[in-house]
Amino acid sequence: MKTQSIRLYLNMNEQERILELRRELHEHNHRYYVLNQPTISDQDFDFLMHELQDLEARHPELYDPNSPTQRVGSDLQAEFRQVEHKYPMLSLSNTYNEQDVAEWYDSVSRGLEGEPFEVCCEMKYDGLSISLTYEHGQLVRAVTRGDGVRGDDVTQNVKTIRSIPLVLKRNGQGPEADPTRANGGTEPTPFPDSFEIRGEILLPWREFDRINREREEAGEPLFANPRNAASGTLKSLDSRVVASRRLDAYLYYLLGDNIPGDGHYENLEAARRWGFKISEGMKKVSSLQQIYDFINHWDTERKNLPVATDGIVLKVNSLRQQRHLGFTAKSPRWAIAYKFKAERACTRLLGVTYQVGRTGAVTPVANMEPVQLAGTTVRRATLNNEDFIRSFDLHIGDFVYVEKGGEIIPKIVGVDLDQRPIIAQPVQFITHCPECGARLVRYDSADSKGTATAAWYCPNDAGCPPQIKGRIEHFISRKAMNIDSLGPETISEYYRRGLIHNVADLYRIQVQDINGDGSRERSARNIVNAIDRSRQVPFERVVFALGIRFVGETSARLLARHFKSMDALATATVDQLQAVEGIGAVIAQSVVDYFQSPQNQAILQRLRDEGLQMQLSSEQMEAQSDRLSGLSIVISGVFARHSRDEYKLLIEQHGGKNVGSISGKTSFILAGDNMGPSKLQKAQKLGIPILSEDEFLEKYGL
Repeated sequence: MKTQSIRLYLNMNEQERILELRRELHEHNHRYYVLNQPTISDQDFDFLMHELQDLEARHPELYDPNSPTQRVGSDLQAEFRQVEHKYPMLSLSNTYNEQDVAEWYDSVSRGLEGEPFEVCCEMKYDGLSISLTYEHGQLVRAVTRGDGVRGDDVTQNVKTIRSIPLVLKRNGQGPEADPTRANGGTEPTPFPDSFEIRGEILLPWREFDRINREREEAGEPLFANPRNAASGTLKSLDSRVVASRRLDAYLYYLLGDNIPGDGHYENLEAARRWGFKISEGMKKVSSLQQIYDFINHWDTERKNLPVATDGIVLKVNSLRQQRHLGFTAKSPRWAIAYKFKAERACTRLLGVTYQVGRTGAVTPVANMEPVQLAGTTVRRATLNNEDFIRSFDLHIGDFVYVEKGGEIIPKIVGVDLDQRPIIAQPVQFITHCPECGARLVRYDSADSKGTATAAWYCPNDAGCPPQIKGRIEHFISRKAMNIDSLGPETISEYYRRGLIHNVADLYRIQVQDINGDGSRERSARNIVNAIDRSRQVPFERVVFALGIRFVGETSARLLARHFKSMDALATATVDQLQAVEGIGAVIAQSVVDYFQSPQNQAILQRLRDEGLQMQLSSEQMEAQSDRLSGLSIVISGVFARHSRDEYKLLIEQHGGKNVGSISGKTSFILAGDNMGPSKLQKAQKLGIPILSEDEFLEKYGL
């Protein structure tokens, strides 16, 4: 009995120590990653973390999903589930000049009927939008923007981002004159029991450069820009990878039923004291000139920021006034994004190399003397195609002007002919594939969108390594077979080892083939299971996954719905294919060429033998009808019972046609909440019927 009492006493002390360490480490995380004011050394922090890990291992009954130890990540992440947003995440209207800003400012004034208003000016960060939900001061869910209506639940990955608080601070910090403090300014504003806060997940420039150096040393492809790197990182199924990438986050919008007050700026200042990382550059103004001053200041100063930005966001500060102004179908009327003009630099063109994509398209790439541009060092820029090169009459040794399109993708926008060397030679487009040596071919007709194509292609689709790997990467992508456990680096490794030579080889992979030294059995089993699950992917996505040149997601769906089986599609003639609305001559010929290839026929037979879906399911066949045959339908607004994509699919299943713009040929508009006023006005002018969600479903028995 005495021994048991001593053990109980020690356990109670250890439990108290666990709670104390958690509080202490949360505070140190906040000071280091949010305030940039650490009070202990990294070594001391690690010592405390190891102590907590040891104690938690001894007390599994005290597991806390928001413990600081959970920030290291694990490889147990399952596939992401889709979560519907409580409040739709709409995009902002963009503007590129002060005149447009003035027009927006005037429209707000008119919408408020002359009532005075303030504007909160913020930085527009260039990352991945995220929605965080907190209940009783703890993070419970993190969801990506997705399509604005629903997104991916990435909670486990977001927990590894140390600037995002897992547990909120109950005591405010900062000056006593804090305007967000309650009770006459003596107490900090308490956080609501439940609320949502939105922001941007970012990869700082320093970490972006570090990761690319490591990838270069490992012979892996480099990330093109911080935004792509952040997005790809957050979608990793291994949260340990996310933790190693050291993502950051800035929060910029608070939502909920009981948020502190009417002022957007004031609410964010309150959120700052709860532990959130809020931009120091945020400012509240009350005139158009003050907005211009803010824009002009940050147009230069943004180059000193540690993360990528591409503009300024302007928001009416009062939430009451925001509600009064409302929304269009796509964006709020009370906010607008001002995009900075692309930064330009001049540097020398050293040479041109060529890349081969999964469809065989050959893209020229300019190799230049390194130049600083929009926060990073630029050495390469896309040249698009041969016609682009000719339009600039590019010569090796030219001094070229480079910009970053949307502050991200470097592109050549001009040539300084006065600096052209006398001996400079014009750039000559290659005639043979740089990877396999096959003679290039050029398609002189239109592409899938009807535009004249200027691309040269390598026709050796069965033997050109980048095409083979590219088709496999396309095959496993989310909108195709959705084998999330695999990625481009893994595909390259499997191809190099001779484990896979085409997409059908994926279905022969066994755990022992990819388990290496035996330490990766869990991840190997996840990969094999993900491949196995892909056998249930619907037929139309299998068609898309094949990677037939010029056949995109929409074209694949049209072909699958029309022909209903792979056998029927494989034997279709060019004329039969062109009879499908939306399928032109280029796509039709490409489909025929694909199925006539003996190599492709062999791969398809293997996929059939592996159990992939080679026809529409019985449910899909039964769901099809001609109830909407001959009707052209425009979808506008936000819906309650189904998403926009689900309605598009429903319309196609029943013979209707989705169209993006209103014309005299439009049969009716399927209208949800916040339908755009311009569409409403045009519909009324043309006499186009407008059906609500319920009216549409009831009228057509759907």
